[in-house]
Amino acid sequence: MPESDAPTRGRVGVMLPRDLPVRDVLPYARRAEELGFDQVWVVEDLGWRGGLAQAGPVLASTTSITVGIGIMPAGARNVCFAAMELATLAQLYPGRLIAGIGHGMPGWMRQAGAWPASPLTLIKEYTTALRLLLRGEPGPAGGRYVHCEGVVLTETSDTVPPVILGVRGPKSQAVAGEVADGLLLAEPAAPAYITSSLRHLGGVSATSGLQVVTYDAAAIDDDEDAALARVRDGLSAIGDPDWADHIDPLPFAAQLREHRAACADGRRFAQTMPAAWVRGLSIAGTPDQAREAIKARHAAGATSVVLTPTGPDALASLDSLARALDPRP
Repeated sequence: MPESDAPTRGRVGVMLPRDLPVRDVLPYARRAEELGFDQVWVVEDLGWRGGLAQAGPVLASTTSITVGIGIMPAGARNVCFAAMELATLAQLYPGRLIAGIGHGMPGWMRQAGAWPASPLTLIKEYTTALRLLLRGEPGPAGGRYVHCEGVVLTETSDTVPPVILGVRGPKSQAVAGEVADGLLLAEPAAPAYITSSLRHLGGVSATSGLQVVTYDAAAIDDDEDAALARVRDGLSAIGDPDWADHIDPLPFAAQLREHRAACADGRRFAQTMPAAWVRGLSIAGTPDQAREAIKARHAAGATSVVLTPTGPDALASLDSLARALDPRP
């Protein structure tokens, strides 16, 4: 449903998995809308599918659900042309688009020859320029990386899409509070991590209109053990150094690191971690448990909680994930 028509509960979305078979991409989006999810998010990971190329058909094949792009790396596209693409989608599907921008994973961006000497400077300049262009205002004076002074888009939407930053580190999150419309927190986004991240925004919060979107691996089943077993594969990477910002605020952070160091690989780490950690690092369990986990993230400051399905059949899992939605009025 459109953001303006969302119910009073916090918004709940689903991720369109990057490895979903192409034949299932549009049926997945349509089914998410039918089931009552507020948002569907597409990802742009190097070597998989493009974010803009997915967002357009998903918008066209649905009627009201909001589509988020999470995330487009700032170093991957000239800001003028990125603004044109986003403005076109916003004109065609007003009020249904959220643009996520980030640094991109450093390893991927270095492979692509697009990792800047100062990622913070780039994302600050890029976000500032992108938001101006999407509003139909002239591009700002040239910076270190972004040069679009005087550029004006003649085709813009009356409903300007929000630009949010998918970033992890405290300095990058402070930039989000300064120049963006919100923050996207990748998985795992436990309540303690949400609270810690919001402290970095310089006093800006969801109550002041900032959008805070969180991702979490998800599995829901009447059998709690079955759900926890299914979600574990979605947690195999979180013991790696890139996820330190997510883990540091948790009460079991030290034990988690010790456990990862004792395991030969990420899969062994995820399969043998205590069930209590799995529950804390995902949205998994019975429908009631999943609803409580979602509510806890909303209470911590998330405005949208996005569920990333785990298991062998993402399309089939949508119906089970929908059981975590609050009853409709």
